[in-house]
Amino acid sequence: MTDRAATRTAERARAYWDSRHREHVGLTSGGHIGLDHAGNEIFYAQRLGTLLTLIGDLSSPRAPLFVLDAGCGKGHFARALARCGHRVDAFDVSAEAVTHARADGGGPRYAVASLADWRSPWPYDVVLCVDVLFHVLDDTEWSAGLRNLASLVRLTGRLIVTDEDIGERRPRGDYIVHRPTAAYRAELEPLGLRHTLFEPYDFRENEVGFHVFTRTR
Repeated sequence: MTDRAATRTAERARAYWDSRHREHVGLTSGGHIGLDHAGNEIFYAQRLGTLLTLIGDLSSPRAPLFVLDAGCGKGHFARALARCGHRVDAFDVSAEAVTHARADGGGPRYAVASLADWRSPWPYDVVLCVDVLFHVLDDTEWSAGLRNLASLVRLTGRLIVTDEDIGERRPRGDYIVHRPTAAYRAELEPLGLRHTLFEPYDFRENEVGFHVFTRTR
């Protein structure tokens, strides 16, 4: 893909998410668009419960965990993690979503950025990217975003991303492409991140789950 074509693709994606966050209220805008509000409340609660098991629901005020929520949407997970005492940075490509997140407050520091463009003066204990990467259709953009997130993880820290645990590429609809676990490993293992866990959502028919990569070097 040429730089111009990549720019057009990124602009279309940004416009799609701005429109979706503007037109759908509450959790539906960043959740499962096929579920009503009550269904999405259950979906968010189940994923959050698993996240808190993976990350921890308590943080020492003297030594808080530094957490990055990449592709935070309207900030639901970011706010929940901040309430646990973690120090949370969060960003999203959609300015519409970030405006909503800032209005809700709750402690995280929000910014507008793409996965590949976010920069930080410090590394993170946990970098989190929930239900974002399988919406990135272009493989070059996907790789650049994933590798940038990996660069932000401190030694012994964790990168937690979500996708299906499959052996072959699986496109679904216009805005989803699930990639095989081997593709994630191929990108991340040379960077010093080892795949240590897959924890499925176990929510209705959804086959997505949390892939945990731990930095070992």
